[in-house]
Amino acid sequence: MDPQTFTDVTDTQPDMEETVIPDVVLNTASNGAGDTESVPGTADDTFDDGRHWYIIHTYSGYENKVKKNLEHRILTLDMSERIFRVEVPTVEEIEIKGGQRHPVQRKIFPGYVLVEMVMDEESWYVVRNTPGVTGFVGIGNEPTALPPQEADAILKQMQTAAPTKFKVTLQPGQAVKIIDGPFADFEGIIETINQEKGKVRVRVSFFGRETPVELDFLQVEKLV
Repeated sequence: MDPQTFTDVTDTQPDMEETVIPDVVLNTASNGAGDTESVPGTADDTFDDGRHWYIIHTYSGYENKVKKNLEHRILTLDMSERIFRVEVPTVEEIEIKGGQRHPVQRKIFPGYVLVEMVMDEESWYVVRNTPGVTGFVGIGNEPTALPPQEADAILKQMQTAAPTKFKVTLQPGQAVKIIDGPFADFEGIIETINQEKGKVRVRVSFFGRETPVELDFLQVEKLV
């Protein structure tokens, strides 16, 4: 392949917000791959065909675009027998908006994408030169495979059948109005929020006495 046919995205993409490096990435490698990373050799065999999961770093906000670009390159460059899967780790959450629940996808590791591949010179080149990719995560200049147990844990988390978290903009101490249930039209102050159960505890005044009541997220709205 002619190296001149690819663009160095580090020089052409705009500066993006710095991302926080998650623990799983820090555990995989003590140092991320830099601009001077070397072309790696063949990875140790874990599967019969030598495939492993690797982590690539991208510009924050470009994860899905990188996935699409890389999957296109895999097809056009006939690399499907060495690069198998590209995943942007996400989990589904429930966002409360306009008094309704909406499923949303939250990225687990912003700025990172997982690639299952057989590592050799050509496959490394295809992934590394995908627009939006800034490098492999690895020790020194060598890409480091993600331990199988950590890869399995991430994939299992992505495949959770039902959302377990709610995404809300409510905060303790915030004034809200109750819009549903026996306390409708009362106003109160949020004491606590239970993200897992989708519940909020509100301090409401009844006949001069303040009483805490537990409500569903959908039963309250912020006061402007």
